[in-house]
Amino acid sequence: MAILERSEWYDYARMTNWTPKFATEEEIFPAMHSGMADVPLSVFDSYDEPYKISYREYVDVQRQKDAGVYSVKAALERADMYNRASPGWISAAKLHYGGVPVVEYHASLMESRFVRFAKAPGMRNMACFGAMDENRHAQIQLAFPHEYVSKDRQFDWATQAYRTQNWGILAARNLSDDMMMTRDVVQTAIMLNFAFETGFTNLQFIGLSADAANAGDYSFAKMIQSVQSDEARHAQLGTPLLKLMMENGHEAEAQRMVDISFWRTWRLFAVLSGIPMDYYVPLEHRENSWKEFMEEWIIDQFERNLRDLGLQRPWYWDYFLEDLSEEHHGQQIGTYSWRPTLWWNPTAGVSKIEREWLEEKYPGWNDTFGKAWDVVIDNMANGRMEQTVPGTLPVICKVSNLPVVGIPFKTTKIEQITYKGENIHFGSIVDKWIFEQDPERYCQTQTLVDRFLAGKIQPADLGGALQYMGLGVITDPADDSMDYSWVEEYRAVAAE
Repeated sequence: MAILERSEWYDYARMTNWTPKFATEEEIFPAMHSGMADVPLSVFDSYDEPYKISYREYVDVQRQKDAGVYSVKAALERADMYNRASPGWISAAKLHYGGVPVVEYHASLMESRFVRFAKAPGMRNMACFGAMDENRHAQIQLAFPHEYVSKDRQFDWATQAYRTQNWGILAARNLSDDMMMTRDVVQTAIMLNFAFETGFTNLQFIGLSADAANAGDYSFAKMIQSVQSDEARHAQLGTPLLKLMMENGHEAEAQRMVDISFWRTWRLFAVLSGIPMDYYVPLEHRENSWKEFMEEWIIDQFERNLRDLGLQRPWYWDYFLEDLSEEHHGQQIGTYSWRPTLWWNPTAGVSKIEREWLEEKYPGWNDTFGKAWDVVIDNMANGRMEQTVPGTLPVICKVSNLPVVGIPFKTTKIEQITYKGENIHFGSIVDKWIFEQDPERYCQTQTLVDRFLAGKIQPADLGGALQYMGLGVITDPADDSMDYSWVEEYRAVAAE
């Protein structure tokens, strides 16, 4: 085969379905793991993955990628990026490293389930490469922050974060467990490979790569580009499976999986990507706002993908378009206020010139979110720092595990139902709808506030909560990344 063209033997190598004689199809592909039990095994032979690659080609390409990334890293190590970079960019990197690398290991396990339980032979073949991809992604994104641990212990959260009960990690872990680890192959591929990776993973990596290059962190930019090139390939695992679903009477299930995954992913990425893009990246290095990135990479491209496959936009699409200008702004002021609970030092990003940029990109920002920041700034400028950290617990959404936020002085998006005698709160009507699709899946989730009220956090105060979340153990509680130097211009105005 080594002397043949790939096109002459590739289909023979990938078509590994067979007619079982010593075990039933149900025994080989259990419905709870494989999904679509009503569709004959022979139908899955038509699964046609868009990316074709052999093992020989895969190894050669990956070797070249790693060589390029690590050579750039080695060449730039003497440049001392840590001390030259802006505090805002360092915070963006810490946020990424704490929230992403270990999830890549989870994804490797997910792809391994595809290798065993996917009914489509082409999908099993590509998932084998996907499992190796994700393992490489985890390793490379743990290796890069490790060199900074001796300079800044917050980088240690890259390896430690998912061993803690930090509120942000609870949200990320809940999402990855829901989509990657607890559903059958079909549902997982639609929710993660299609809805999550086709849209939001590309957004996270392309946007961050551009911001890193602009900030002068070329090692990070090269690393993210290397990861994203793999994601673009195995993200396509779900697309041909969606076609099979549409052709075999599973349109409603496919639409529901896309609708659930899109919203859940959007809410988490509003924190993971939205906050850094609009607040942490230095103003002179920002190419586009978070909303503009979303409009280019999600609204246009993802909507076109849905239309090409015969799917509809999620039923809440208009609500989502409104949320583009709201959610991450609310989460920014929330996370900054609760800065002692973070594994990275947050950047306020609300100097006078930055506020002008925010108002330009989000008309009306100064009259809403800006007024909330005015209160924070007034307290800081006048030495009332204790009033800039809330003294009460926030309301946490049962589905997203994130604090419920809204537009200051205008609206609240909190939704509530009673289920099995428990009052359950949600951050939006969409989160409430997701819960109602499978209440038993989500009702057992315990948010950080649930754990606090159940007496699992002792002592029952901020110090006990920080200890429970790993702050003070792995690193000291976080604080303003710029040591509040940005407040001076407001303090000068107050003095006048």
